[in-house]
Amino acid sequence: MSDNDGKKTLGVRGGGPRSGNVKQSFSHGRTKNVVVETKRKRTVSAPKPAAAAGKGSGSQSGISAAASGAKRPAGISDAEMERRLRALQAAKAREADEAARREAEEKARAEERERLRAEKEQKEREQREAEERAKAKAEEEERKKREAEEAAKAPAAAPAQADAGRAAPAGGRPAPAKDAPRKAEREREERGRGGKGRGDAGNRRTGKLTVNQALTGGEGGRQKSMAAMKRKQERARQKAMGGPVQREKVMRDVRLPEAITVAELANRMTERVGDVVKALMQNGVMATQNQTIDADTAELIIEEFGHTVVRVSDADVEQVIETVDDKPEDLEPRAPIITIMGHVDHGKTSLLDAIRKTKVVSGEAGGITQHIGAYQVDDPTTGKTLTFLDTPGHAAFTSMRSRGAQVTDIVVLVVAADDAVMPQTIEAINHAKAAEVPMIVAINKCDKPEANPTKVRTDLLQHEVVVEQMSGDVQDVEVSAISGKGLNELLEAIALQSEILELKANPDRPAQGAVIEAQLDVGRGPVATVLVQKGTLKQGDIFVVGEQWGKVRAMENDQGKRVKEAGPSVPVEVLGLNGTPEAGDVLNVVETEAQAREIAEYRQQAAKDKRAAAGAATTLEALMQKAKEDENVSELPVLVKADVQGSAEAIVQALEKVGNDEVRVRVLHYGVGAITETDVGLAEASNAPILGFNVRANASARNSANQKGVEVRYYSVIYDLVDDVKSAASGLLSNEVRETFIGYAKILETFRVSGVGTVAGCLVTEGVARRSAGVRLLRDDVVIHEGTLKTLKRFKDEVSEVISGQECGMAFENYDDIRKEDVIEIFTRQEVERSLD
Repeated sequence: MSDNDGKKTLGVRGGGPRSGNVKQSFSHGRTKNVVVETKRKRTVSAPKPAAAAGKGSGSQSGISAAASGAKRPAGISDAEMERRLRALQAAKAREADEAARREAEEKARAEERERLRAEKEQKEREQREAEERAKAKAEEEERKKREAEEAAKAPAAAPAQADAGRAAPAGGRPAPAKDAPRKAEREREERGRGGKGRGDAGNRRTGKLTVNQALTGGEGGRQKSMAAMKRKQERARQKAMGGPVQREKVMRDVRLPEAITVAELANRMTERVGDVVKALMQNGVMATQNQTIDADTAELIIEEFGHTVVRVSDADVEQVIETVDDKPEDLEPRAPIITIMGHVDHGKTSLLDAIRKTKVVSGEAGGITQHIGAYQVDDPTTGKTLTFLDTPGHAAFTSMRSRGAQVTDIVVLVVAADDAVMPQTIEAINHAKAAEVPMIVAINKCDKPEANPTKVRTDLLQHEVVVEQMSGDVQDVEVSAISGKGLNELLEAIALQSEILELKANPDRPAQGAVIEAQLDVGRGPVATVLVQKGTLKQGDIFVVGEQWGKVRAMENDQGKRVKEAGPSVPVEVLGLNGTPEAGDVLNVVETEAQAREIAEYRQQAAKDKRAAAGAATTLEALMQKAKEDENVSELPVLVKADVQGSAEAIVQALEKVGNDEVRVRVLHYGVGAITETDVGLAEASNAPILGFNVRANASARNSANQKGVEVRYYSVIYDLVDDVKSAASGLLSNEVRETFIGYAKILETFRVSGVGTVAGCLVTEGVARRSAGVRLLRDDVVIHEGTLKTLKRFKDEVSEVISGQECGMAFENYDDIRKEDVIEIFTRQEVERSLD
């Protein structure tokens, strides 16, 4: 829409926009008239003084009068004018109120500043007066002291000095006693004025770095901390009040280990790290706060700072374990610990089942014991509690039997009446003698027709075990686990032996025990079977066992029931370990978790250092010799996972004995618990099978083993495991080649045949000559050549063999140096597979 479309322009009467015509020029002589609107500003005149005065009356008539008297702009109604005037009056009133409030606030602030200034001046005045009083007091004391000394030195000159003092005022000189206060006051005023100016000059240079500060080790560009500023203000306040400026240094006893970091050394001395680093540099040691220094250097620094050195070693962390002997009055009777030992399949577990009225042997794979077990039995005859340890009889479980003998009080040696003394029986006797514990011989299987107890007693004489029937001091009882014969007599013999020993222990002390067995349970984590020997193990106790530590989360007895505490001679399963301990480790209760963790870390580091030292102790020549020997040795790598620590240890010991000079078994890794993906990855990298003893692989490990082609074998009887590994190792042995002599032939004449070479005319003097056999050419009983026959002819025909007494023609393969009177030895070779049996 254009501006001149014929419509009338909009406007307002009076102060509205005004219209006008403007002529616009364009190119080519074209023009156009445009209507332009112009606007004027509306102005509102201020009310007259009469109107303002009318506001004070507050009446509606006054406002109306003022509105009518004022000059009203065009187009403004009376009501609008009245409203505008009222708003203007309210604004002026607000301005007046705000001005009054600002004036009051300014006056209050001025009074507060004046009050603070007065307080500050009063405080400064009091401080100056206190300083002056202290100074005047010190001067007065010094003057009195000096006068007393002078009086003592020259008592005779006192009258002359007194006359001179009286004559002084007459000469016009002022008396010091009267003018001293006014003179001191003038000096204070001058010092106050001068000190303020000097202080301002000093403050202007605060925070600026000078050359002297940079060279002498000043603060430089660093800003002081808030704590440093507070300490500075506190020192200034104490100095102003006349108190001590510096604190007395505290001398400390610094515990110094074999190696320590600079920061830790400064922390133990409660010194600044920068001061310690500076002291080290002055002694020629350039070290930062995170570097480690030796004990000798640290001792020099400690003595330089004035502290006392207390040398300690890392092994001192184990001193928290209480090793004091118990007092006789604190000892109380305890149950005896009996270990059942003997050869495999002699009825140890069956005998214990008959005593306990259980069937443990039915749960063992293959009917043989492969785990060490601990049980408690109540003796029906005496009512006392007995603790039994059942040990395996297989040769691989030697370490288990050794642990059983070390923690036991009485050894029950079980010997089968139909089998007599066997290798593991002899081993059990040796363990009992080494542990120096009494022995009771239980001759089992006496109900069999072929039983011969007398032969058992006679065979034991060869091993210095003399039973009572042979006029010895070792008790022997004929028992039968099947019929129950002699069980009461066996319990009576055990009770008699325990009474002789007078077994006692202190239950009111931190517990100490031995780990019988350890395993990794999927649902419960690491679990250890502990036999408490001293004290009482309670739920919640913090303990350290070997290289592991933990807190007793729960305990279960041999019947699977939860218990809160376990006293001496009580076997329990302990839950709450951070790792699986080694079977045979000692458990000790400590006070705090920090102590347990520190002891465990120290033992782990010590074991690691020991292994590293053992590996580094060999020489280069020994390493090269071993590498040369290993070139001709074939290895069978395996991974072993077992259900308990003792079984894994026994399997590894048995596998290490498999092999000879040509082949051996190398256990890459062994552990406790289920087979995991980590084990599968290690087995794949080493091309080794995984042997699981009473454990299985989890789902992810099974899938991984199937994908990677890793062989996983499961076993429940240790015999089968060892036999399979032995068979696999036998496959690495080279076949044995056996030679069998079959005949001799003597060369009578040699012939040269074209296309064939030299042919020997021979007479078979012994045995038979075969074409497929091997031959050796002997000249003067010395082997000249060894090879095979190229041809064997009888007359003109090729034959396979020629018997003794017949003539034949022979030609060697790729050999023509044949002479008359030479002898040909004929033999056959046969390869025989070897085994490790």
